[in-house]
Amino acid sequence: MSRRHRADKRHVEPDIRYSSPLVAHLVNVVMEDGKKNVAERIVYGAFEKVSEKLEKGDPVDLMIGALENARPRLEVKSRRVGGATYQVPVEISYERQESLALRWIVAAAGSRKGIPMKDALAAEIVDAYNNTGSVVKKKEDTHKMAQANRAFAHLRW
Repeated sequence: MSRRHRADKRHVEPDIRYSSPLVAHLVNVVMEDGKKNVAERIVYGAFEKVSEKLEKGDPVDLMIGALENARPRLEVKSRRVGGATYQVPVEISYERQESLALRWIVAAAGSRKGIPMKDALAAEIVDAYNNTGSVVKKKEDTHKMAQANRAFAHLRW
């Protein structure tokens, strides 16, 4: 990682079907080995299943609702001070919140064994939308860790 310059933000082109940069980001997170068509099939199939399960209309809006429940506001970062390592709570930028939430949703879907990825992804999105499931638990655990270490907040840099 370069210490000289911040990395430039890459512009993500909106996806074809929903014209949403969020869906394009999700497709990129799901994608493995550069197989974008496979990832798009998984995401679009999951969105169809989410629409059927929740019966509330636009799947992109449902995804935004699920992300809202899954986005962490705080996280802890390690900071060395005088030979000791402290877990310092820091606020997260909106882009990182979104990125972490998407990664957590896809990872949780991947850990559901025995069912196809599009079904697992749909189930995770529905769980996150309903404020239940492993992704919301992970967010709450991250917040608890930050709360427990708020005594070290003065060590922020």
